[in-house]
Amino acid sequence: MSLDHRLTPEHEELRRTVEAFAHDVVAPKIGDLYERHEFPYEIVAEMGRMGLFGLPFPEEYGGMGGDYLALGIALEELARVDSSVAITLEAGVSLGAMPLYLFGTEEQKRQWLPKLCSGEVLGAFGLTEPGAGSDAGGTRTTAVKDGDQWVINGSKCFITNSGTDITGLVTVTAVTGRKADGRPEISSIIVPSGTPGFTVAAPYSKVGWNSSDTRELSFDDVRVPLANLVGEEGRGYAQFLRILDEGRIAISALATGLAQGCVDESVKYARERHAFGKAIGDNQAIQFKLADMEMRAHMARIGWRDAASRLVAGEPFKKEAAIAKLYSSTVAVDNARDATQIHGGYGFMNEYPVARMWRDSKILEIGEGTSEVQRMLIARELGFAG
Repeated sequence: MSLDHRLTPEHEELRRTVEAFAHDVVAPKIGDLYERHEFPYEIVAEMGRMGLFGLPFPEEYGGMGGDYLALGIALEELARVDSSVAITLEAGVSLGAMPLYLFGTEEQKRQWLPKLCSGEVLGAFGLTEPGAGSDAGGTRTTAVKDGDQWVINGSKCFITNSGTDITGLVTVTAVTGRKADGRPEISSIIVPSGTPGFTVAAPYSKVGWNSSDTRELSFDDVRVPLANLVGEEGRGYAQFLRILDEGRIAISALATGLAQGCVDESVKYARERHAFGKAIGDNQAIQFKLADMEMRAHMARIGWRDAASRLVAGEPFKKEAAIAKLYSSTVAVDNARDATQIHGGYGFMNEYPVARMWRDSKILEIGEGTSEVQRMLIARELGFAG
């Protein structure tokens, strides 16, 4: 495949459109919302009208007919300004809608995708549990057949977009049987919001992503039709591995955006801030730090675009997605630290975007597969077991 990851005119037009939206609409509002821990409903609605939630989906389901590269471009530009808004889009698309598009029945797609693509409704993906995060095979939530219904019991934690006023469904992974060797068979099942027995807890108090919705979910004899099964029974484990592989590309694009946003803010500050009679950017020590930050963001961008291009081309991309996620998340933390250092005391003040970026960066080394898990995946792709 070509290693030229320069954007097509269509992708560049999208990038410019989202860039303008992020600076003109998101930037002026998100600071206050973030400090009040409020979900950005108006911003999300505008993103829906722009078609961002439908970027990688076909027009027949209400999408924009784009691809995963287009989604990554939008995520990077949003995250240059704010990660709460970016993760709301990322989770809504790659975790909320993508499982239905890839594995759902035609009826499920017709019922849910148009509303998810328009941003009218948000979807969530209920995977993580208190004892089953990276070890997804340790799932304890169960779903048992009773007539023409599934009866679901269990709990999930750290679930994004699961409790907003516009959340319409959560696709839940649950144990639906046992294999001959005793290992659990896991399936994915749609649970619409408001289903009796389905309880959404209050939002978590988080270090960062404060304008993103993250909650704990519980299921107490929750009954949904058997037709709410997504994909084949017992194939949920394989399905969510595919979802996470793709999601790592999206998170990498988001992390790259945060890293680039740290550069943007630091360059601006280095030109405006004067000390000892000159701009601090005139000092070579600051210039070198900025050069390193720009280098990291540039290489992270190449990484996620390479993985996305392989996905779009139908080529294997698991290793490249893991590499991109591992590297870009590390870069995001490094750039956020350096940006805070360049800003000095002001970098510790929440009125400055880099303070928000510092708080938002660490979760990128944890969510959708920790850095340790990414190294495991890369090693496996190199032929090592364990």
